[in-house]
Amino acid sequence: MSILIKLEKIEKEYESFGIRTKVLKGIDLIVKKGEFVSIMGVSGSGKTTLMNILGCLDVPTSGKYYLEGMDISDLDDDRLSEIRNKYIGFVFQQFYLINYLTVLENVLVPTIYSKKNIKDPKTKAKKLLKKVGLEEKLSFKPNQLSGGQQQRVAIARALINDPDLILADEPTGALDSKTASEIMEIFKNLNREGKTIIVVTHDPKVADIANRIIRIEDGKIID
Repeated sequence: MSILIKLEKIEKEYESFGIRTKVLKGIDLIVKKGEFVSIMGVSGSGKTTLMNILGCLDVPTSGKYYLEGMDISDLDDDRLSEIRNKYIGFVFQQFYLINYLTVLENVLVPTIYSKKNIKDPKTKAKKLLKKVGLEEKLSFKPNQLSGGQQQRVAIARALINDPDLILADEPTGALDSKTASEIMEIFKNLNREGKTIIVVTHDPKVADIANRIIRIEDGKIID
């Protein structure tokens, strides 16, 4: 498998009221295409900061981040936005669906900003919703769905631009255990189809579903 992500000595500091706090401390990490990886750590360990850097939502204070062989460590916001839209699909704990749009319209939102030439995006969105078991809910609004159904919409939305990487931040955190298992099964199936998936979690049951567990503690990878 070829390398999708390579981090070299990534550090991240924040400053508040003149006090600098180092959140990430020399992270080295390689993720190969087609891997299913979980990043596990308690609250405050640095796992969300790491995910934000992996997802080009934040930039490191120092170190190098290579995605698909490109050094994206020092890109500006506009370029990072292009990278996110082209290469990365996001699934978050809180779903972030737009309440006044239908399920189908929510899935189509990323195509508005995409520079990828997606042939017939509406048909593709319908296929993705069928894939996650929501073909009967196309015209529903998010508030008419259960939490698990909303997360399925979010997964379909993450897939619409055919990203190389799916980043999921605590994707089961707002769900009951049965629904959480169903959502993780969807991720397993996507991985079997060749998608690279990184799940950030504090839940050992969720982490164990991945093929590789990376444990982060006090800003360092310990395992």
